[in-house]
Amino acid sequence: MCKENYIFNKAEIAELAASLRGIEQKILKKSQQPGTTRVWFQGEEPYFDVFFELNNDEILWFQLTLRGKAVYWDNKKSQLQTGTTNELHDNDVIFYAASKTIENDIENDWEFINVVKLILQTRAEETIFAKALELFNCSQKNN
Repeated sequence: MCKENYIFNKAEIAELAASLRGIEQKILKKSQQPGTTRVWFQGEEPYFDVFFELNNDEILWFQLTLRGKAVYWDNKKSQLQTGTTNELHDNDVIFYAASKTIENDIENDWEFINVVKLILQTRAEETIFAKALELFNCSQKNN
């Protein structure tokens, strides 16, 4: 992702956040863990989505991808991690949604994390996004 892609104005951030729409639960693969649910939102912009795995309404795993970049959080590590997806590569296999891969960044991309945080803030009145925002606030205090 080129640095110039990080330059978003407030209207663009709001537009991205507003474009996120929930995907039907019945098309998501069911978790094998009792009480665990999956929630997926897709944005209008290609390669923009947010995925949550919850257990009793607590986030176990979170991932947001946008323009070839990703940020994710796993309760086993309790820290944010950024990476680069293969979605912008010129390869036929990437057109299949389940084929997305993420290569971890050596150092977290805090500029991208801040963009994602701004997106989440625009939807903070919704419980699931507010909980994700708490993960970001805790992770930034620890770094």
